[in-house]
Amino acid sequence: MCGIFAYLNFDVRRERRYILELLFNGLRRLEYRGYDSAGISIDSSFSLDCDVVPAPLVFRQEGNIESLVKSVYQDVSLTGLNLEESFSIHAGIAHTRWATHGEPAPRNSHPQSSDPGNEFLVVHNGVITNYMVLKETLVRQGFSFESETDTEVIPKLAKFIFDNTKEEGDKSVTFSQIVLEVMRHLEGAYALIFKSRHYPNELIACKRGSPLLLGVKELSEEASIGASFEDTKFLSSNGQPKELFLSSDPSALVEHTKKVLVIEDGEVVHLKDGRASIFKFDRAKGEHAGALARPDSVQRALSVLEMEVEQINKGKYEHYMQKEIHEQPESLTTTMRGRLIRGGSCKSKSVLLGGIKDHLKTIRRSRRIVFIGCGTSYNAALAARPILEELSGIPVSVEIASDLLDRQGPIYREDTAIFVSQSGETADTLQALEYALENGALCVGITNTVGSAIARHTHCGVHINAGCEIGVASTKAYTSQIVVMAMLALAIGDDTLSSQARREAIIDGLFDLPSKVKDVLKLDQEMKNLAQLLIAEQSLLVFGRGYNYATALEGALKVKEVALMHSEGILAGEMKHGPLALVDETLPIVVVATRDACFSKQQSVIQQLHARKGRLIVMCTKGDAASVCVGGSCRVIEVPQVEDCLQPVINIVPLQLLAYHLTVLRGYNVDQPRNLAKSVTTQ
Repeated sequence: MCGIFAYLNFDVRRERRYILELLFNGLRRLEYRGYDSAGISIDSSFSLDCDVVPAPLVFRQEGNIESLVKSVYQDVSLTGLNLEESFSIHAGIAHTRWATHGEPAPRNSHPQSSDPGNEFLVVHNGVITNYMVLKETLVRQGFSFESETDTEVIPKLAKFIFDNTKEEGDKSVTFSQIVLEVMRHLEGAYALIFKSRHYPNELIACKRGSPLLLGVKELSEEASIGASFEDTKFLSSNGQPKELFLSSDPSALVEHTKKVLVIEDGEVVHLKDGRASIFKFDRAKGEHAGALARPDSVQRALSVLEMEVEQINKGKYEHYMQKEIHEQPESLTTTMRGRLIRGGSCKSKSVLLGGIKDHLKTIRRSRRIVFIGCGTSYNAALAARPILEELSGIPVSVEIASDLLDRQGPIYREDTAIFVSQSGETADTLQALEYALENGALCVGITNTVGSAIARHTHCGVHINAGCEIGVASTKAYTSQIVVMAMLALAIGDDTLSSQARREAIIDGLFDLPSKVKDVLKLDQEMKNLAQLLIAEQSLLVFGRGYNYATALEGALKVKEVALMHSEGILAGEMKHGPLALVDETLPIVVVATRDACFSKQQSVIQQLHARKGRLIVMCTKGDAASVCVGGSCRVIEVPQVEDCLQPVINIVPLQLLAYHLTVLRGYNVDQPRNLAKSVTTQ
């Protein structure tokens, strides 16, 4: 959705130019979360002759981060702002936006302000569902609104609360008390960072539903590598020079520090005097109190971020999507590392998934298994459904999270609900998780993000360990999700003797899978040549069935996401029930017809499409070109053969490459497709 970032330096001098560039770079790391407008706030120059803290400077701009950078430096040049001025303490906030309320425009960009004097400023990721009620109340109190956003009510509400406490004579009210009272009035999902001229050199962060992390870097850290410290003391230590960071995503922190705190829902983090004080929001506590409630502090320990800077750089590649497609042999290897057991001469091959091993008996007794996801994660679950049904003998359904919620579909105590999400923060999937927990189901999480909301709130789960994925269109996470779900099927069916040979064949196939993906990546130039032929097309159909119905859906999704071409994945068995009417000699059609139980049926589909003069592109197993290409009249993409349940991992790669090259050739931004963002944390 949106990306929020903040930087506070304590007892270490930093020039304004350095602070600006650090904030800009933080936004660049988060730009995949939204890129239609952006903004920052930094401190004005403070005069020793003046007792009043000057209003913070706010810069907002429509467009991407570079548009903001250009605009800020133009303003600096016009106003003569001194970029060499240094600050021993300074708090700056920044935001990159994916528009939900109000068009992309400077007035709708963040930070949103309480008033012309910028007494309170807020950057926000999420959606405030009761903002209209709050807005009407604040308008009655004399506030005027400049934007169409849901966010603007937040700083104005903070000012309203602050002004009321001052009128009542309470001059000791703290920044955290103000924010806790604001939270008491908010409904919806949010991650917020507050800055205020009334509380200079302080920042407040809080969250409910949307992700937020605190990064801590002590300036003596480099000099004391290997020295041990108590993490809880490290958070609360006073007087030590340090830098503190807040971010929606670890990718913006890893180049500065690996010591992080994943902020929990309902926590308020107050950064002041080099300390990070943490308070727990209790809605009931301030409900009937006459004055603002004094919050209770909590102790939290830092954790170490398991990410390297190299993971968030493009390296030798031009785009993140290209890099992530070509990383799949390595990401699949990492996904499977330590989880596949080949056994000795007398031991059978097996799978060990530590995150679910204590719950396997419960899963095997389930009335049914329900996969729940959105977009690519839904497609991955669809690809894995047949093998899970085969090996477990349990009915398996796949639900789009939003549709399940809309229908209030039945979830029972005897069900196992598996929630699939790359980020672990997808709003619809999280709401479906709450719904399943309320109904008493065993909830299993499959995510790529350690410490994410889904990872924390499910009973058990498996991390896919695909590595950081920055391109908005998911590639390596999709293939790792399929592999994890195949391993899940193997683990659940491990107690069935009759399927042992089948399971061992799949395990052998998993060991060979990275090398097979490496082989199929050699089709890169061939897919670029195909993209050249399709560059001017307006539409593309992709037919698949069985395991590869998901391949058709996901391939079509990739093309529409990034190449902005209409594309549709169609179940081949439904061809005669409408889609056949679209077929003529101008419409390009991809048919996935690799060797599996549906191969002969796909041969029949190809013949029928050929009879209607369809413009065919057939994906087949190596050596099968003559079997699928009627009269040599179609273009063939040959791929290596693997076990049928793993074939979707192989088959999607050429379609990922095709979508990538189509996008680049058509002149679009492959990493930042129009109107989309990486992590959909609002509904």
